[in-house]
Amino acid sequence: MPERNTIGWFDIYVHDMDRAVAFYESVLEEKLQPLEDPTGSSQMMAFPGDQNSMQRYGALGALVKMDGVQPGAGGTLVYFQSADCSMEEARVVAAGGQVIRPKFSIGEFGWVTLCQDTEGNRFGFNSMT
Repeated sequence: MPERNTIGWFDIYVHDMDRAVAFYESVLEEKLQPLEDPTGSSQMMAFPGDQNSMQRYGALGALVKMDGVQPGAGGTLVYFQSADCSMEEARVVAAGGQVIRPKFSIGEFGWVTLCQDTEGNRFGFNSMT
């Protein structure tokens, strides 16, 4: 079996799906797609990827609106890969989010920007330049 990332899926919980989708589509310049929840207990919008092949490199994930689950800072931090994280960082505020810590070096592992989305979730961008 080929090597792959340890994480196979992630959920980013939201209060307002339309607002969250508009934020991430604006910042990432990617379209999210509706994803049917097999349990029927949540509304989901998936980040771009091959939803039919969980064996490919990288992690897939979605924005999720579900009763009883709250978004917010202090939990798991998701990092989106980027060619240059300053590009996405520049779009965060205009999309309604906050830059928590502007682009900074993490040594041999490249650069990181830490942000907060419109739902209160913290996330990051990582790039090698």
